[in-house]
Formats: sequence, structure tokens, C-alpha cells
Amino acid sequence: MTQRLHLVFGGELIDTQRTTFADVSKIDIVGIYPDYKSAYSAWKDAAHRTVDEAQTRYFIAHLHRLRDEEIAASPTEELD
Repeated sequence: MTQRLHLVFGGELIDTQRTTFADVSKIDIVGIYPDYKSAYSAWKDAAHRTVDEAQTRYFIAHLHRLRDEEIAASPTEELD
């Protein structure tokens, strides 16, 4: 069975129309989750916790999409 890991993270953005963080060292790593449902729940909790901080946004990254097991070498492996 394939794992479908999801990373939930967020922080203050420079501009809410883009995804550039104001200070990368202050990114809040909420956690890694085994499925989208639990990642969404964690994302929602984090977003609600920071609702009064207009520049703060949280995201769900689909970690399982970073590597395609069907391809001999993923693009990240080719970077060395």
C-alpha cells in the first residue's frame, strides 16, 4: 500500500497574493500526516488559531507527489 504523506506548514507572508514568507526561519511546521483528511483537520486548526493575523497562511503539501516511484530518477535526485 502506498503512503500518501502530507505536510502542513505556514507562516507570515510578505503579500497574501503570493506564497513568499516574510521570514523563512519562522515557518510553523504543524506536522506530517498519513492522509489528506487528517492533514486538512490540522490545517484548519492552524488557520483558525491565526485567523486574526491577516498575513498568516497555512498550506498542505502533498509529499507523496514529490517522488514518482514509476520514474527511475525523480527530478530532485537528478540535482545531486
